[in-house]
Amino acid sequence: MKPGDIRVGIGGWTYEPWRGSFFPEKWPHKRELDYAASKLTAIEVNGTYYSSQKPATFASWAKAVPDGFVFALKASRYCTNRKVLAEAGESIARFTGQGIVELGDRLGPILWQFMATKKFDPDDFGAFLKLLPAKQDGVALRHAVQVRHESFQTPEFVALARAAGVAIVYADSTDYPAIADVSGDLVYARLEAAVEEEPAGYSPAALDRWASAARRWAEGGAPVDLPYLADPAPKTPRETFVFFINGAKVRAPHGAMALIERVGA
Repeated sequence: MKPGDIRVGIGGWTYEPWRGSFFPEKWPHKRELDYAASKLTAIEVNGTYYSSQKPATFASWAKAVPDGFVFALKASRYCTNRKVLAEAGESIARFTGQGIVELGDRLGPILWQFMATKKFDPDDFGAFLKLLPAKQDGVALRHAVQVRHESFQTPEFVALARAAGVAIVYADSTDYPAIADVSGDLVYARLEAAVEEEPAGYSPAALDRWASAARRWAEGGAPVDLPYLADPAPKTPRETFVFFINGAKVRAPHGAMALIERVGA
């Protein structure tokens, strides 16, 4: 993993409608990760949001994917779905200490996703960001936060994320406000507005625009047609993650492969 790399993927790798549309007919269930990793360059793991995993599980995932492949892990809901975020320290330590370091160099950013009802409290949210560990068992950790309430649309939120070195997730969504300000040393984008009428979820023209955006992010810039709340971040190459997730999920792998083809990732 290095600044300027672009990684594109989907959420998870087990979804019944993908059988025959993404996975070949009669492809073994136990080898779905192998196949997905041969076509994509990253996967966002949703299962870690709902329950903890064993160290051996993370180790097996790492062995199933090729060099250069990266997993983004969605953090436990017990960390983010709480009234007082400043009290999440124990849950955060439990999540990062469950064995995620077994992924080795396949460990990408941790996604801390908040419910759409969670409002911005600068003191509480700032306290939460300070709880996010820089390392686990000597392994560097990187963090991204996805907020979905309109109260976060303030420069104060961007300033908190930048001070903490944490990426703000940009979500292309029909349901939630979008914040495209770059923070941290990586970019994390979730394309959530796919439609089933398009074979790749997004039109070819839209995919061209996202490819251009991904290249610009990776180079250290900021796409001109996205919504911002603060001044631009310093221009420096950043590892960029783009996930096709939600929306018309059956189209997600095709969208990801189409974008990979466009950016050469």
